[in-house]
Amino acid sequence: MSTIIPLGDVDPQLVEDLLDRAFEPERKQRTAYKVREGAHWLETLSFAALDDNEMLAGTIQCWPVALTDPDGRAHPMIMVGPVAVLPHLQKVGYGQALMHAMIGALNPMAPLPLVLIGDPEYYERFFGFSAAHTGGWTLPGPYEQHRLLCRCDNPAVLPAEGTLGPWRG
Repeated sequence: MSTIIPLGDVDPQLVEDLLDRAFEPERKQRTAYKVREGAHWLETLSFAALDDNEMLAGTIQCWPVALTDPDGRAHPMIMVGPVAVLPHLQKVGYGQALMHAMIGALNPMAPLPLVLIGDPEYYERFFGFSAAHTGGWTLPGPYEQHRLLCRCDNPAVLPAEGTLGPWRG
């Protein structure tokens, strides 16, 4: 169905055009952009999906972020998103293929928590994300608390409280 390639192999303007079509040009005003402000996406965890005609169908980007606890300690995490698929190609598996590629590329020897803002039913059902440990977390902008999701092999390492923002380490 699709071919998954490194996002770095795609013209950045094509990625921007796809993101505008999948969301809207005002997408850069969203809170997720503030969380990862100033960071560069992680090349080893960011991918593109090509359709059967080798045209760009979707992308996934991951970013270095940190949850800063009330004591000022930064806990590194990986922010997943945007996961973007062209509107006419949504719901046919490109998004899932991109998520599986990203999860498969994670280093099992250094499993940082993954965090995203998204549909809890979808991301929990297919990928194990949950809002169970994010209730005390805040973001630098408006968001719906139940959509702040995390996936972590060992939830005991997650701070109960903190503010998510760019990694400054």
